[in-house]
Amino acid sequence: MSVSSVPSNSRILMLLGQLERMNGEAMVRDAETARQVTNIRDVQTTLNILCILSELLTVGEGRRVGVFVSKGGTGILFQLLITASKELPPSEELMLQLHSLLAKVGPKDRKFGVKSRLSGALNITVNLMKQNLQNAKLLLPCLQVLRVYSTNSVNAISLGKNGVVELMFKIVAPYSKKNISLVALDALGALLKSRTNARRAVDGGHVPVLLALYLDWHRNDTRHRHMLIRKGLLICLRNITNIKLGRKAFIEADGIRILYNTSTECLPVRTLDPLVNTSSLIMRKCFPKNRLPVSTIKSAFHYQLPHIPAAGPVAQLYSQPPGVDDVVDESDDNDETEADTENDTENEEDEKYHRTVNDDIETDLNKLHPKKSAGRPFEELKVYERFFLELSEDFQVSLIFYFLHKVTRFGDMDQDKKEVAHIASPDGQTTLSSLTTSPSQGQSIEQELAHVLESVSLEEERALNAEGEIRGVKQEESPVSATRHIQSPLLLGGIATRHCGSEGAEDEIGEGAVLEVPDTARLLPLHDPDLYVEMVKGTQSVPQYAEVAYPDYFGHVAPTLREPLLERVYGVQRSKIFQDIERLIHPNDILDKVVYDLNVPSCPVIEDDGESLKFNSQFESGNLRKAVQVRKYEYDLVLNSDINSNHYHQWFYFEVSGMRVGITYRFNIINCEKSNSQFNYGMQVLMYSVQEAISGRPCWIRTGTDICYYKNHFARSSIAAGGQKGKSYYTLTFSTSFSHKDDVCYFAYHYPYTYSTLKMHLSKLEALRTPQIYLRQDVLCETLGGNACPLLTITAMPESNSNDHICQFRNRPLIFLSARVHPGETNASWVMKGTLEFLMGTSSLAASLREAYIFKIVPMLNPDGVVNGNHRCSLSGEDLNRQWQNPNLELHPTIYHTKSLLQYLAHIQRAPLVFCDYHGHSRKKNVFMYGCSVKETVWQSNISATSSDLQEDLGYRALPKILSQIAPAFSMASCSFVVERSKESTARVVVWREIGVQRSYTMESTLCGCDQGKYKGLQIGTRELEEMGAQFCVAMLRLKRLTGLLTPLLIPFCSVILLSSSCSTTYVLEEDEPSFLEAIDYSAESNDDDAEPENEHSSEVLDSLVSQTILQ
Repeated sequence: MSVSSVPSNSRILMLLGQLERMNGEAMVRDAETARQVTNIRDVQTTLNILCILSELLTVGEGRRVGVFVSKGGTGILFQLLITASKELPPSEELMLQLHSLLAKVGPKDRKFGVKSRLSGALNITVNLMKQNLQNAKLLLPCLQVLRVYSTNSVNAISLGKNGVVELMFKIVAPYSKKNISLVALDALGALLKSRTNARRAVDGGHVPVLLALYLDWHRNDTRHRHMLIRKGLLICLRNITNIKLGRKAFIEADGIRILYNTSTECLPVRTLDPLVNTSSLIMRKCFPKNRLPVSTIKSAFHYQLPHIPAAGPVAQLYSQPPGVDDVVDESDDNDETEADTENDTENEEDEKYHRTVNDDIETDLNKLHPKKSAGRPFEELKVYERFFLELSEDFQVSLIFYFLHKVTRFGDMDQDKKEVAHIASPDGQTTLSSLTTSPSQGQSIEQELAHVLESVSLEEERALNAEGEIRGVKQEESPVSATRHIQSPLLLGGIATRHCGSEGAEDEIGEGAVLEVPDTARLLPLHDPDLYVEMVKGTQSVPQYAEVAYPDYFGHVAPTLREPLLERVYGVQRSKIFQDIERLIHPNDILDKVVYDLNVPSCPVIEDDGESLKFNSQFESGNLRKAVQVRKYEYDLVLNSDINSNHYHQWFYFEVSGMRVGITYRFNIINCEKSNSQFNYGMQVLMYSVQEAISGRPCWIRTGTDICYYKNHFARSSIAAGGQKGKSYYTLTFSTSFSHKDDVCYFAYHYPYTYSTLKMHLSKLEALRTPQIYLRQDVLCETLGGNACPLLTITAMPESNSNDHICQFRNRPLIFLSARVHPGETNASWVMKGTLEFLMGTSSLAASLREAYIFKIVPMLNPDGVVNGNHRCSLSGEDLNRQWQNPNLELHPTIYHTKSLLQYLAHIQRAPLVFCDYHGHSRKKNVFMYGCSVKETVWQSNISATSSDLQEDLGYRALPKILSQIAPAFSMASCSFVVERSKESTARVVVWREIGVQRSYTMESTLCGCDQGKYKGLQIGTRELEEMGAQFCVAMLRLKRLTGLLTPLLIPFCSVILLSSSCSTTYVLEEDEPSFLEAIDYSAESNDDDAEPENEHSSEVLDSLVSQTILQ
């Protein structure tokens, strides 16, 4: 506190003491005597003191008010108010001064509402208002105090019972230049936050009154000088419509039309945006809830499970009778859960504080300390030995083929390679050892690693044949001009294909027709359209797809131009919401024409009248259930639920044709479920044009304008919302136009990567294998749907069949990677593609990486979900990444067998050095990792722990720290190492806790873009995703240098450095964007103010330490 404020505070205390003495003396006097003394002498003295206090408390930025409150000033004022009220009549001037002071003090006193009620001051103020309705001078401070009284929920209910709500409507007046309506509206708005008072206002017929008042002020306030009064009226309406009765009364009073018309008139004036935004919020809230335009929210596809789980969502789904899965609940998420009981919540800050406490953090120290679980008996796990032939290879026969390969490397080697990769030998087990390389080779690697790798060029790292003659081609200025004529396979089974050609081409081509397509092999050496079709034929799908989507057939070449995050247009969400509201106001303008429906056997259902777009999603990974034409160029789209589920709507992939050039079409995906999306922060949808592909530009591009994501009026069933009643769906809306006539275009949530694409890619990788590469492809298991789950083993062949080289080969540390457990996270497959191609490359870094580790890779954990267009689940209807604790052999075979592989490794003391599961993140930017740490979890919780509980090797931070230094898309600030209860059955936590892998991670890649580093402000593409996969490999090599060459003396020092850098990263919640306030903050931009910067000094020291150890 400043020196200058001390005398003022002392004066405040002195005056308070004097007031208290005077009030005490007055209370003990005889009533008649007290009246005489007060009227003559005490009133004037009290007024003088109150005036001085008022002046002192007016300045000081609230500090003096705080002192006044802390010394009991509020109670003294209430006592004076009680004493003064006993005068008949009470002194008007004294009441004025007392209420003026109380209005200043009240907001700073957290117990003001309770004190006012217990002292009896509440009723005194109300009675004074009733007696002075025409006395504006005295009424004004009373209303100001009433506003503060009403912040207490119990007071608000009590005031309502005393008729204060009706009293407020007598005070609020129509338009006039001088009135006290603003203060009255503030008080009324506070009272109407109580549902009891809101019902009282509805029962009193005050909703039409408020609308009439608002319309009156809107029409007369032509110069917009009374915007706050208009806003106050809207706030009253907003609070009333928080209850269902209020919404009904609002609709009956034609409130939607009134607010729509007034808001439309306000749109040209930017300063009136608060009115427009509040009006929009009210209209959306009151918009009648509708069902989705589907017969059932269950998936359109049915797959009968071998057995139904005893409990859980799937069991509930199967137990529900038909027709009850999509009821519109009577409750609403706008209804506040307020009990009309005495619950003294003084203000919203207390409630907000309790809401922000994260109760999901694990606080059980026994669960936080990893304990290797015995799991299944080793006798059962021995069957998995066949997947680890590399641990027992003796290469006595293999090396004969190895030398034959060197002689006949230009011949046909495929069969020989397969034989080499599958030769078995007696088992041998030894301890882990460090990688040893020849001096010359080691020196060259050290030179490469000594430089910070800003970017790994995938074109440079990929070797596309044994000699490296064919490399990845960068798309330069001119597109591919070469074309080839092939028989179009885009429909399997001899069915005629739809034609996509240039203007003037024939409308139909029949079986055996020739389609002119670009020779994409020049751009995509690892893509073969004919091979892709063969792979599709072996893929099993529930709908038994017979089509191949053009983008998957042609392939995708990353565009050369960077695609920046879309700048949000001011007011775009508001304008889209107003267009939705127009549907209710002008229902005759709505076509409501179904143009595509998976539930109709003759789908697609439209007649080819040329007035509607044609839709299709009946191909691998496709997802679009229904399309409804609502206006001439606007379509509502409904996504299909995951099979054996009634929700998880996010992934989409569908085809559109029959468009007109130059027309802007609007698409609304109306059954999204997440409360926020990166589509609000610069993300765009993806589009693929077949005409562009035929012209030599086969690529997905970001597209769409006027993109926003907001809550709509379609009600979610509580069955689909996990028991939560009254939830709504969300709309993703975007607009786009088309450049070509007779085009066929595809839209997708993210870059598609199908199961058949993976099979084709693995087949092409097999052709890249050189004699120096040990590559084995096994089938881990068969999925529920009958698709094979591949398992890859990649490492380097031993230099010779000597015991030393064979021993070094067997004892290489294992790295276990997996991806695509969630089908909708296609970016995980693109990252995995970059990892696989780097591992199979011919660079010295790739060779050193193979010599350093044995990689076990499950590139697609959920093939069935990917094939059938699911977003999150497998055919079992469950999230496979929540089944790792107790996977079921029948329902979750891929998780069961993958966990068994890890359990087998743990039993033979060969647990992986690193486990990493590749994922995609829909609500955060950048690439980042989630790990597991006892210490950091304890730091973020309120549990007490001893120093022994917190002992932990900080090596888990090394890999993400290295990635943050070499990978431009990676953000250390977004990483989190906190263990949460809700994630205890995920791969990351189970492998850490049960298998004992300290470096167990989930690597999350954004679906949107980056807000830091080299790619700041750009949307992420397949080039950046594949680069991330390659950079992960480079980071593993640097990790090898760090962990393999650190001396015992340096390890504690390295831990200190890692610990110091850890202090600069904070626990990151589900999303790093600000909460997108509907109808309030329409121009919110991406922001991550909570993330603190990295400790640069610590990073530099760690880098220096790593470099020094590498160069030793």
